[in-house]
Amino acid sequence: MHNFLRYLASHHPQVNCLHQLRREPHILDWMSHLHSQMPSLTTESYINELIVLRSLCNELAWKEQLPEHAHLIRREDIPRAPYRLPRPLTAQQDELLQQEFLRRNDLGSNAFLLMRHTPVCASGNAPICPSIVCAPRAQNNGPFMCLSASCKTERMVPVDDFATQLVQRLRFFRSLDPLLDDGYLLARYSSKAALVRQLRDYLHQVCYSLNLSTHIVPHQLRHTYATEMFRAGVGFPVLMKLLGHTDPDMTMRYAEVTLTDLQKEFRRARSQPRHLVPQPKDPSLAFQLGSTA
Repeated sequence: MHNFLRYLASHHPQVNCLHQLRREPHILDWMSHLHSQMPSLTTESYINELIVLRSLCNELAWKEQLPEHAHLIRREDIPRAPYRLPRPLTAQQDELLQQEFLRRNDLGSNAFLLMRHTPVCASGNAPICPSIVCAPRAQNNGPFMCLSASCKTERMVPVDDFATQLVQRLRFFRSLDPLLDDGYLLARYSSKAALVRQLRDYLHQVCYSLNLSTHIVPHQLRHTYATEMFRAGVGFPVLMKLLGHTDPDMTMRYAEVTLTDLQKEFRRARSQPRHLVPQPKDPSLAFQLGSTA
């Protein structure tokens, strides 16, 4: 509010009481002023400025009996906060969590290990259900797992023996549950949202016990899997297929590309080029080309 009053004093000095305040030009000019600041405000800071002033205007409108002041800043004036995808786990976080999951070897730990070693989506629909994870199927080149976000968009992805063992463990724990087996690897006592909250709470407790950040969310395991596959040499089109993406921009948000990755790929391309320039058959021509270079 102090920043807004300073703006009024410098740009609209004639405004000296609440009754004189108007949306046009005072509020709209102030919003334009925020956009023109250098360095520019982040979207989050701009949203906070509007929300705070809007709340104060609404309170003053009620106290001072000025109903029009409740509309000085409208809901459509406040932009949406930028959606930020979770980042992959650091190498230390990933190692500590996997070690702790292996040590616990319970229902929640095996579920998170499966999320870490397969491209299972841990948000949106309830994870670890038959429409998302089916039993591994043996193919010519090893086991595959059937994944899908819905019954209409299934895809087959390769998995290793460890992921196959995790599915077997989850089926074992599911057989011990008193709830009737409905085909889900994790029992759902109420709703999908309740299951997701239960998994988040479990991960929160594990992170707290390891003195890790309690802001780690299950979906970061999928980002970690994508980054691991990229650094292992999986091509970009194949990575898109693994993650079930149709938009390359979305895949780029998942795979974290660092300067080290860029340097490694650059050196690999230099030392092992896929397409070599054909050498001329005339030795004299080859000498001339070499001298020109």
